[in-house]
Amino acid sequence: MLTIGLTGGIGSGKSTVSKMLAELGAPIIDADKVAQSTYAPGAGAYKEVIAAFGQGIVAADGTIDRTRLGPIVFADPAQLKRLTDVVWPRTLERMRELTAEMRTKGEKLPIVIEAAILIEANWMPIFDEIWLVTASRDRVIARVERDRGMKPEQTEARIKAQLPDQERQRYAKLIIRNEGTIEDLRAEVKRVWEAALARDQ
Repeated sequence: MLTIGLTGGIGSGKSTVSKMLAELGAPIIDADKVAQSTYAPGAGAYKEVIAAFGQGIVAADGTIDRTRLGPIVFADPAQLKRLTDVVWPRTLERMRELTAEMRTKGEKLPIVIEAAILIEANWMPIFDEIWLVTASRDRVIARVERDRGMKPEQTEARIKAQLPDQERQRYAKLIIRNEGTIEDLRAEVKRVWEAALARDQ
């Protein structure tokens, strides 16, 4: 029974692919949401994150306010590493648990985990296959401007800060190239999912 890691850079269409896979029946785990759950009140990383960054990041309801934490960690690579050193290992552990729970409950289909920073976080060992969604730089810039309202230079900065696709490709079993219409992408996603089901027999 396969566990598939779905990754890709900003504006590649990774989340769209994830939604299409869900429509085809794939069980999906969102690594971002799992990561956030690790520092919810009472969760394993909650006290550690507050100890690292101070009470100033705690909202009135006791949750960690990401709008306060974000500017601290994204302005300083050392601070970002402090956060990821706490959160990434706990996220990996939780994803293992969630996958095991789904299998225990009888899930037989390939489980897809959507994770933008899958390779950076060194989460490769929990996956049987890694699928990479790519798009050309021009398409990424246009898509991010359209969907997120970000200016081209902001998108360029994000792209430069990320792992390049050439590096991601070293780990990918297959590449979903998102260069055409949404219908083209849907057809390709259906094809690769059906092929995965056949391999998973």
